Amino acid sequence: MRLAVLTDIHGNRDALAAVLADVAVRGVDRIAVLGDIVGYGPDPEWCVERIMALAEEGALVVRGNHDHAIAARDDAMNALARAAIDWTRPRMPAAQAAWLASLPLTLALDDILLVHASANDPGDWIYVTSEHKAMPSFRVSGARVILCGHVHVPALMSCDLSGRVRAQRIPMGRPVPLIRSRRWLAVVGSVGQPRDGVPQAGWALLDTGRNELTFRRVPYDTAAVAARLRAAGLPEELARRLEKGE
Repeated sequence: MRLAVLTDIHGNRDALAAVLADVAVRGVDRIAVLGDIVGYGPDPEWCVERIMALAEEGALVVRGNHDHAIAARDDAMNALARAAIDWTRPRMPAAQAAWLASLPLTLALDDILLVHASANDPGDWIYVTSEHKAMPSFRVSGARVILCGHVHVPALMSCDLSGRVRAQRIPMGRPVPLIRSRRWLAVVGSVGQPRDGVPQAGWALLDTGRNELTFRRVPYDTAAVAARLRAAGLPEELARRLEKGE
């Protein structure tokens, strides 16, 4: 199975369209979306509508914290995230808001676990930013591969038979062998708002037949999205983030 993994779309129509075009030529069997379809970006309705259509076609979708905040206000969000959600909420059609609220926090596919944040407490929205932060997910889940987002920075961790967790180097665009003597956790990055200094849309391709994971980046017109953010009256920092990938 070739599984396309998308996460943290954040209302960025152009980035999502660019990624789906890249996915379309990769011969994938299924798509997984790890949450945060909305928040930050200027086109939340289009993005939700597109992901809902993919779900109808068999895509697996879990809920992110920004999706969750559409129906249940999250006071733990920082001021920037809260401002974007407050802008997004009244623009969500009722059917889309209800669909976001109905999404599960986790899904299992064979020996793969899909989750937005950490596996150990999916609804607490913990950021997996280090080997130490990844360890609890390996402890609570027996999945061989855990796929998550939330951090907006690609990362790959392995857990060996002794329970030692190690960060692995990511050769962008080249497949990484997921050797079977270890378990794996991948933070996929972000379609719509990367924060690793690369202003391109990110996604990952998991090939379970070859037992490989490939992190991909796709260019898109960041200036056009930044212009729509400014025209919508959303915070200037969101536009600058897209332009710089920070």
